Amino acid sequence: MDVSNLLAAQTSKFQSVAVEKDTPLDVDAGFLTVTDLNPIDEESYRSNLEDYLKSTARDGIQALVAALYALPIESSVDGPFAKLPPPTTQLPRAKPLPKPKQPTKWERFAAAKGIQKKRRDKKVWDEEKQAWVNRWGRDGKNKETEDQWIHEVKANADVDFDPVQAARNERKSRVAKNERQRLQNLARAQAAQSEKEKRKAELDQTLAATRTSTASMGKFDKKLEGDKKMRGVKRKFDPTEISAEKEKEASLAVLSQLDGDAKRAKIAKGTGDDVVNVRKAIRAVSKGKGGVALGRELSKSSKKDSGKGKRGKR
Repeated sequence: MDVSNLLAAQTSKFQSVAVEKDTPLDVDAGFLTVTDLNPIDEESYRSNLEDYLKSTARDGIQALVAALYALPIESSVDGPFAKLPPPTTQLPRAKPLPKPKQPTKWERFAAAKGIQKKRRDKKVWDEEKQAWVNRWGRDGKNKETEDQWIHEVKANADVDFDPVQAARNERKSRVAKNERQRLQNLARAQAAQSEKEKRKAELDQTLAATRTSTASMGKFDKKLEGDKKMRGVKRKFDPTEISAEKEKEASLAVLSQLDGDAKRAKIAKGTGDDVVNVRKAIRAVSKGKGGVALGRELSKSSKKDSGKGKRGKR
C-alpha cells in the first residue's frame, strides 16, 4: 500500500522549523525579543492582512524558540530550565544619567600627584594571634594599643597618666578628624553646586528680562537653540474705543499715582505736610514784605522797649 501521498498531505499542514528569510531575524534571547528587518510584502499585506500577520508572528516565535533550545539546559526540581544570556539590544534609559560627584580635597590631591586608589581589606593578619582579625570595629586591629597588657610610659609623664585612655583618646580624635573632613567635603561640594544653580537662575532671570523688554514681549525675537517658551508673559492692550467715564477713571488713576509719588518724595526729603513751611509763615506774618523787613521791624521794636525800661529805672 502506497501511503506517500498521505504523508505528503500531512506534512504540508506543518511548516518547517527552520525560518529562512532574505534578511536573517535578529534574535535577542536575553530580552526574549525578535526583530524582523525584512520589507513588507505589499501584495500579501493587502490581500489578506490577518494571515500575513500570523505568518510573520509565527516565524518570529519559531526563531525565538529555536534560539532558546540552543541554550545549555540545566535540570532542577521544577524541571529543566535554560539560563538566558546577557541582552544585546541597547535600550534607552528611563532617567537621565546621574550627575558626577564633586571630587574631594584628597581626590584632587591624589589626581595631581598620580596616587592610585587602593581598596583596603577589612581583615588583617595578626602575628601574635596567628589569625585574621578585623581592621576596625569590635576586636579590631586599630584597638591593639588599648588592649595590650603592658604599656611604655615616658619618664616625664604625669603620675595619673593613663596610657589606655590616652590611646583611646587618640583613636577617637582620628575618627573625629575623618568625620570633620567628610563634612567639609560635603559642604564644599554643596557650595559649588549651589553657586552653579544660583548663576543659572541669574542667567535665566536676565534672559527673561531681555525677552520682555521689547514691545512685542519677545514674540518676534530670534530664538536660540534650546530656549524654552516663556510662560505667563502676555501683553494686554486696552480697546481703542472706550466710554468717557472709563477714560476719566483711567486718567484720575494716573494722576493719583503721580500725586502719591510726589507726597512720598516730600516725606523722604523732610518737606511733607507734617512739616511747617517757614517761608510761607514768614510771608504771612510780614504781610508780604519778606523776612528782611520783618527782621528790621523786630529790631526797632526791641530797641524802643529797651529805652523805655532804662528811663523807668532812673
